[in-house]
Amino acid sequence: MFAPLGKWLVAAGLVLVLAGLALWGLGSLGWFGRLPGDIYLRRGHVTFYFPLATCILLSVIISLLLMLFRR
Repeated sequence: MFAPLGKWLVAAGLVLVLAGLALWGLGSLGWFGRLPGDIYLRRGHVTFYFPLATCILLSVIISLLLMLFRR
């Protein structure tokens, strides 16, 4: 009964590990996360950061990869 749930948890864990490794590797790039269009606001001791352009770029790249693998 719990075997399918276990398989899903293992798969989700592997996806999270791969995503973490990818972000760790991409974090060493100087331009990644600092694209024009990323929102960065600092007011006193409060900082707000939303990587809008980076999210759009990653979405396009992932969509293209999924389209290639689907064929």
